[in-house]
Amino acid sequence: MHIHEEAARCLLCQDAPCTKACGKGDPARAVRAIRFDNEKIAAQWLRGCSEEDLARAEAACIHYDRPVRLREIAAALGDSPVKPANDDRGSGKTPSLAIDFVGIPCENPFFLASSAVCTNYEMVARAFDAGWGGVFYKTICLQEIKEVSPRFDAVGKPFIGFRNMEQLSENPPEMDFDILRRLKENYPSKVVIASIMGQSEEDWIQLAQRAEAAGCDAVELNFSCPQMRESGMGSDVGQDPELVTFFTAYVKRSVKIPVIPKMTPNIAHIAQPAMGAYFAGADAISAINTIKSVTLGEGSEVNGCQTGSGYSGRAIKPIALRHILAMVKNPMMKNIQYSGIGGIETWRDALEFIQLGCRNVQVCTAVMQYGYRIIDDLILGLQNYMAERGIDKVEALVGELLPKFYLPHDLDRTTVVFPKIDRDVCIGCGRCAISCADGGHQAIRFDADTRQPHILGAKCVGCHLCRLVCPTGAIGLSKRVSK
Repeated sequence: MHIHEEAARCLLCQDAPCTKACGKGDPARAVRAIRFDNEKIAAQWLRGCSEEDLARAEAACIHYDRPVRLREIAAALGDSPVKPANDDRGSGKTPSLAIDFVGIPCENPFFLASSAVCTNYEMVARAFDAGWGGVFYKTICLQEIKEVSPRFDAVGKPFIGFRNMEQLSENPPEMDFDILRRLKENYPSKVVIASIMGQSEEDWIQLAQRAEAAGCDAVELNFSCPQMRESGMGSDVGQDPELVTFFTAYVKRSVKIPVIPKMTPNIAHIAQPAMGAYFAGADAISAINTIKSVTLGEGSEVNGCQTGSGYSGRAIKPIALRHILAMVKNPMMKNIQYSGIGGIETWRDALEFIQLGCRNVQVCTAVMQYGYRIIDDLILGLQNYMAERGIDKVEALVGELLPKFYLPHDLDRTTVVFPKIDRDVCIGCGRCAISCADGGHQAIRFDADTRQPHILGAKCVGCHLCRLVCPTGAIGLSKRVSK
């Protein structure tokens, strides 16, 4: 049994019956840790659980086919040798996730993205209580917002991608600014950032000044929403470097708090409008917003009509990272900070944005699917990664991978890394041979009698398609050699 596959079957129930039935540990929390890439420390929630305890937990499991095999998961985990970085039993110092962003102290780099996950006081307060470091509150505008129904669609369960037709806050502006004021008053250590969108110079200035008057730490300029029903707003602005420059400059002149333009990915060269924001004095840049897309799933119609809208979720993370890299590596943009957005579910996802230069990350789709509780595994996972590497402060991770990025023509093309098969792990399914024959270089011979694949070195070019399709991880890397 592969524990990740079994954990993926868990429904992540609210008030989990399995934990209630167990009575000794917290099986639901252990499974959630595995789901969110913290299997190294998952065993701590099963310590003290007997076979009988876990049998009761399995019997209580709510599922549509069969219970999650908690006893087998526990056996596979064993008594994990890794101590949680913030475990009181550990003797070492807990790595600090505190980091400054545009001069604002943040207790951790995990923020709610401006979206449906932060539309009123009660929601944000619960997120802050759960441990989120800050919020980019749902975008406020002066226009009347009327939404469609239904307005969400998804690809896959769990979501691979998520289609969102929602626009901006439906609250009156005075209500939203009062919410922001109360949030900052009641949670002074949390970072409260107003996201705004105007349609004219006067709109942008008025909204920014009202955000500052409400006590917000900073203001985000939404130049990127892809589904606005009115022209001259959202990504219409973000695709025009001149408008990005002008509106950023207007806001910078009107307020003293940091100004953070939010870039659209619906453009070939994101660095062009980003440079406009940079030269207008932006303190940081948020990127990316959702990607214009079309989904045709059940429920995607609005009263018989279809339209394009924004796409988010795990599927867009590589695209988001590409846009971040394009801005960070731009030699003309120096000493500006970044807030990364796009497909972040686990601490590893967040880490990738941080290692490319982001000082915080914003999460939306994962919260919509799993709830604010994912902050536990975001924090624990990043802290344990830092502890394993001996890193005390998250600051040390910011931008650390940038020196490894080169242009394609600068990459080494004189050597090759051949795949290497671990016979003890290989189960003889032949998936590698099929993919290599039909999508690679016909470099794997499959012995039908022994059910063993064999690499044909004379044909293999080291593309590693076989390694990627192997379901058991039996194919690894050999040493790099000259061609």
